[in-house]
Amino acid sequence: MGLVVLALGATGSASAQQTVDTQFTSRSLGGALHFRVYLPDGYATSGLRYPVVYLLHGLPAGGDGYRSIGFAARALARTGRPAILVTPQGARTGDSDPEYLDHGGSRNWETAIATELPRIVDARYRTIASRDGRALVGLSAGGYGAMHLGLEHLGSFSVVESWSGYFHPTNPAGTAPLDLGSKSDNDAANVHSQTKRVLASLRRLPTLIAFYVGRADTRFAAENELLNQELSREGVDHVFRMYEGGHEQSLWSRYAASWLTLALAHLAPAR
Repeated sequence: MGLVVLALGATGSASAQQTVDTQFTSRSLGGALHFRVYLPDGYATSGLRYPVVYLLHGLPAGGDGYRSIGFAARALARTGRPAILVTPQGARTGDSDPEYLDHGGSRNWETAIATELPRIVDARYRTIASRDGRALVGLSAGGYGAMHLGLEHLGSFSVVESWSGYFHPTNPAGTAPLDLGSKSDNDAANVHSQTKRVLASLRRLPTLIAFYVGRADTRFAAENELLNQELSREGVDHVFRMYEGGHEQSLWSRYAASWLTLALAHLAPAR
């Protein structure tokens, strides 16, 4: 196992996080899945178990895209709520836009991230190893991934957040639906259809569903509004916000601390 330990100072905070760049051999991907783990200040000596926030990056991306969202780790430190942040690889060279889905063969990203990865993280770190200790969050294509995987694996995650995401798989430009080969496969990957299928589970398993989008996000604002309306009609509790801004990291950075605070408020605290 390759492992690199880095020091991360949290801007605007007196706390410091330890960053571990590591990997495991994924059966679903037929090779390594790389990920970063940001451990809270005091982890080494506290003896506590911590909630975990899994954060999915945007697509298309290269194999090191998981390293590009350190701003979220700094935002997490500012919340004052100790937690572990995990940012997994969601793409690799030659497979830059798998949309966090299972495609068969060695392209089963959903299983690798939603099933294998939490099992590895729970084994290696002091986590709260149950759904009340796990959040799944994503930005842009990662927002789609978080919403789809979170709803598909409600037994594993009690918080699902999408930051400027969309709710059906798209082409790399985000301008057209991605055809997965059949109507049944397309429906299974479509969050609008998926929410209707999991209504009974949502009522049985309390889950925070939260999502936001920029008003000037010309690709995804309308679909976010549509999902808000659909969930409201079904009586599904959720949080939805529209902010000034477009599809840009400045928006995600501005609201990262408040949305991570929201997620952590619905998770079991470190104990």
